[in-house]
Formats: sequence, C-alpha cells, structure tokens
Amino acid sequence: MPLPPELSRRLLPNALLAAIPEDELGRWKPHLELVDLTLGQVLSEPGAELAYAYFPVTSIVSLLYVMEDGESAEIALVGRDGLVGVTLFMGGNSTTIRAVVQSAGKGYRLAASELTAAVGRGGETLRVLLLYTQSLLTQMTQTAACNRHHTLNQQFCRWLLLSFDRLHGKEMVMTQKLVAKMLGVGSDEVTTEATALELTGAIGYQDGRITLLDRATLEASSCECYGVVRDECRRLMPLADAQLMEAALSDWSGSWGSEPWHFSGDRRPQPA
Repeated sequence: MPLPPELSRRLLPNALLAAIPEDELGRWKPHLELVDLTLGQVLSEPGAELAYAYFPVTSIVSLLYVMEDGESAEIALVGRDGLVGVTLFMGGNSTTIRAVVQSAGKGYRLAASELTAAVGRGGETLRVLLLYTQSLLTQMTQTAACNRHHTLNQQFCRWLLLSFDRLHGKEMVMTQKLVAKMLGVGSDEVTTEATALELTGAIGYQDGRITLLDRATLEASSCECYGVVRDECRRLMPLADAQLMEAALSDWSGSWGSEPWHFSGDRRPQPA
C-alpha cells in the first residue's frame, strides 16, 4: 500500500518519518509501502545485506545478538520511534545483529536504495538519521550496563516500559519463552518475575498477554536505565514522545483521516 497523498504537515505515526524534511519525504512517498510485520518475522540476519529499511508503526522489532551456540540476547528495541536499517546509512551495509518482530503490527518499508540516496544528498535528512542513531546507541549502551549491574526484576521492568513506549495501546502478546529469549534468561525466571510484578498491580499477565495497568508502579520498580534512555530519546527525537505518538496513531488507525495533524513549531529534532 503506497503512502497516501495527505502527507504534508501531518504528524506521522512514526517519529522518525515525521522528522524527515518535507522535500525528502516527498521523494520517498512513491516508494513507502505499508506492510504487515508478523510475530517472529526476521527482517535481517547477521552478515546479510538489507533490501529494505523498516519504520514500525504498530509493531515492535527486537535487535538481537546471536551467539555461536544459538542463544541470543536483546540489545535494543525499535518501534514507532525509529527504523530498522541504520547500517544502510552508516556505510556498513550488513551487521552482526538479527532483527526479529517482537510484537506484530504494521510498518512502512522503504527500498534500501532510496534511503542510501537520501543520505548521499546529505543535509537535514542525514542529520535526523544520525540523531536517531545516537538515541539507539544510548539504548544499547544502557541495556549493557543494566544487564550487568541491575536485578532481573529491574531489567524486566525497564524492558516492559521501553516496549510499551514503542507500542500502540496497553497490551502486548508475548509468551514467557519469547520474553526469556529477549532478556537472555530462563523461562521459569520470567514467570517468577511476571507473577511478582502482577501482585504489585503494575501489570496483568495471563495466557501470553501482558497488560499495562499502573505505569507509575512499573516505573518505581524499574532502575535508572529506563529514565536515562527515555530522556535522551526525547532530547534527540522530540517527536518520539509517547503522548505525541498516541495522538498520531489515534488519527492514523490503519488509514488516514481527512483532517491532518499539525505539530506546533519545527517538526524536526532540536537537541539541547
């Protein structure tokens, strides 16, 4: 499905797309496709060159490092805040990371050649992409520190908060086996942590569905790492703010309404 014509001045339901300058977005317009991203779908494998960049809208993609024995651990999440495919404009073309759809939904895809051509033109588009890359690196480094220094309960809470920030709504379908794979722990450990967290009233957990019930309690149970990542992402990519994304997604809802959303002030990121 091509991007609809009501594009200009609209707050798009993907923060990175919304921050791309209008002239560049106009060039991408004929090439952006709205696609289904299914649970467990692999978007990229280690060592393989990417054919597309993906901009999730109602889906979440996990970036995983896979060990020689097949075990893996998540190093970052990508949702409505950004894109899968930073290697396309960093010059490496391939990566050591596997990108897997963690929560099914919709997303826009763009041919790799279109993204690399935009980078070649430089200017504001390149600046926006590099700012997003910096926010992604912040998430990766903070995740590494969190996994080393904080309890599994704190890590689980951080992961839940980052996931819900990047997801439309307050419920996600996620088996304990998949959560365990993301956190690099055993399934029994995830069950124990989820049950304990459910008793606090922060989440509901049943039949593979995790529901956000009390964000304040969940944030209080998390460590400093969630706040560090959230605040840095807001600084670098203001349109990634969860409330703005909810507004955009409410307007979007899988189709495009007749009334465009406007963003007061400059749509592009302006880091402090």
